Amino acid sequence: MATYLTAQELGNRIKYHPKYINDVLRDNVFIEGKHYIRPFNARKVLYLWEAIEEQMMTSARENEVDDLIPMASGGVYRG
Repeated sequence: MATYLTAQELGNRIKYHPKYINDVLRDNVFIEGKHYIRPFNARKVLYLWEAIEEQMMTSARENEVDDLIPMASGGVYRG
């Protein structure tokens, strides 16, 4: 069963401000229909906790690479 969260509730779980979730993460990281829904075609957005948790774990696993070279700008080169 899916757990539906508002931006405020999701922000409390992942320690992000709700405005950042709605303005930056939604449609850039989160995909409508997979990570969030608009029930009854309304303006209200509900986030699906299980899908977001899966996305966070997948992203964390992808970042576990041993051959990263740190760059002066703060980024990394995947060599």
